Amino acid sequence: MPNPRTPHGPKAPAWVRGRRAVRVVLTDDRTRTTARLVVRHGSYVLAGGGILARRAWESRSTARYERMMRAAEAAGQPEHALEWEVRAAAFRAARHQRRMDLLTAPVRLAKSAAIATAATAGALLGLGIVLAIAEKRLADVIAPTMTVIELIRWAVVFVSIVWGPLCAIGPWLGLLAMWSVGRNRQAAPAWTLPTATSSDVGAPITPSVVVTSLRDLGIAPLRAAIREMGDAGAGMLGPIRIAGCGVEVDVTLPSGVSTDEVQKRRRKLAENLARHEHEVFVTIPQAARTVRLWIADSGALDEPIGQSPLVTDPDLSADLYTGRAPWGQDLRGDAALLSLLQRHLLITGLSNQGKTASLRALALWLALDSSVEFRIADLKGVGDWRMFDGLATVLIQGPTDQHVIDATEMLEDGVAEMERRIALLEQSGATDGVTREMARTDPRFHPIVLLVDEAQVAFMCPTVGEDKRPYGGVKATSRYFMAARKLHNQGRAVNVVLWQGTQDPTDQNLPKLVREGAHIRASLVLGTEEQARMALGDKAVNGGAAPHKLRQGLDKGTVVVAGDGVKLAPGQSSTTIRTHYVTGEQAAEIAERAKARRAGVTTLTAVERPEQAVDALADIAAALGDAPRVRTQEVLARLAATDPGEYREWTFSDLKTVLEAVGAAPYKSDGQMVVSRARVLNALSARDTDTLDQHGA
Repeated sequence: MPNPRTPHGPKAPAWVRGRRAVRVVLTDDRTRTTARLVVRHGSYVLAGGGILARRAWESRSTARYERMMRAAEAAGQPEHALEWEVRAAAFRAARHQRRMDLLTAPVRLAKSAAIATAATAGALLGLGIVLAIAEKRLADVIAPTMTVIELIRWAVVFVSIVWGPLCAIGPWLGLLAMWSVGRNRQAAPAWTLPTATSSDVGAPITPSVVVTSLRDLGIAPLRAAIREMGDAGAGMLGPIRIAGCGVEVDVTLPSGVSTDEVQKRRRKLAENLARHEHEVFVTIPQAARTVRLWIADSGALDEPIGQSPLVTDPDLSADLYTGRAPWGQDLRGDAALLSLLQRHLLITGLSNQGKTASLRALALWLALDSSVEFRIADLKGVGDWRMFDGLATVLIQGPTDQHVIDATEMLEDGVAEMERRIALLEQSGATDGVTREMARTDPRFHPIVLLVDEAQVAFMCPTVGEDKRPYGGVKATSRYFMAARKLHNQGRAVNVVLWQGTQDPTDQNLPKLVREGAHIRASLVLGTEEQARMALGDKAVNGGAAPHKLRQGLDKGTVVVAGDGVKLAPGQSSTTIRTHYVTGEQAAEIAERAKARRAGVTTLTAVERPEQAVDALADIAAALGDAPRVRTQEVLARLAATDPGEYREWTFSDLKTVLEAVGAAPYKSDGQMVVSRARVLNALSARDTDTLDQHGA
């Protein structure tokens, strides 16, 4: 049977052809455009009529005052609610007085009309008499009166002519007025509204633009609340303030709308404002149920900021104790200054986004303070930190496992220095740690910055040391991890701080305990919100910090900073800084200025660890404890636990050799080989006596 759809088959039934025609008409773009147009403008008329009716009702009733009282009570502002209640009472009193006046209005109106008519007639008659005397014609006495009567007749004629057309176009004028009100309020379904055109991009931010953008976010309670507001939602907005290369405005959300709902729609809000997503920041200020919008001038964030004061001011100096590092500019265009005193620092981000340059800029400023000692491990090893040769006492450069070992030993040496300082403080009886005065006057407590760039290389290192402990990893056996934790726990109090730079954070290459130990946490662009929470913490991200919203490759050097050390607005948990970029050549020039302020510094490529002589006999005595005798297997196990690097490989023959040499050889007791505590202590005492005799001789 031929297909009815083919031109060669029989004609399709009428109902099939009709269905096709209807489908074509309904799916045509012109039909959809026309439908949206009809619905949009029809909604303007209906909604405009409702708005005018509501305005008329509110002007004749206390509905507006009651609504404002409810809003003030919901916002926890009883003084404002009381003020609106007083206004409502005054309105009711004035309305009552007007109604009482209406009862006597007819009598007063009749009296006033009679008096006005008599006065007018008398005036016209007097004027006519004056004209008759002047013109010497008696007929002029009524001329003014007749003139007024003629004017009244022509007025009636004019009204009778225009009355019909006015009655005809009056309803249309009313519809036009309702349409205009509805259009100004954009009171139509969102799907019918026209999309923003290219001419809207970069348009000035006005209260109506902000309210319209919030209304069209797709949050039903917010849209309904704006419609119900008599001021079209303007009451939600605080003053629009100029803030750097953009504007800032606080928005008090109506009841039923949470700040989180607005934050999650940042992209849509930016599009409604005719901006790109990276040009709109939504943060949570201190006031309840309020969001703070910062809206950049279109394209302003793509313009570079000025050069660093480190470059432009060759006489710039630094003071760790009283100064702040010039790191860049915040979104307001103000200088972003960081206090680095006794603060651990962590900066992270994706690869090739300016992490090393941002971290190096802080170190270069601090290098201008000659009292600060740097110990640096660059685990990338491509020369980003080579200018610190002659500034840092330790400079490790390279990505290999040996470089990780050297970096770990650098941190462990920092831990040893920290513990030495703590012991000195305990001996001196100090209770407040290293004070500024102590650090300035006592060289034993000078500031030390342990800096590790590309720290993820250390955490991911698989190398295991002679003591069977891994250098990398995130467990308690990891040497790098434990050194970092010890520094975070106590280093700040004795002027020993740890700065780390890492990329693409995960729980494996940036453990939770390490990232949470930093006082200043900064992040460049990241891939996901989960990484942003790792880098900055939940509080900062919940408060609006969004490094994952930055543009990879375009926002190089832009960091989101949380923690202390940087000034934050009240209620803010983070800030966004566009850091100054210091090139490698400029960094070398700054480093030369810093070297000129210091005595010659010898830079080592690894920490020098002096060989410590092992006192096996003393270690055996300590392993025996208070027991009179201990089995040899138990002694070996205790020695290995005390110093795995030295004693893990010991056997019974090694133990026997040491003890036989001093006359304390193991012996059998109850069928088992044991070591006598008394013999070992006698051997120690005899050895010490011999040593004293030798010194005396």
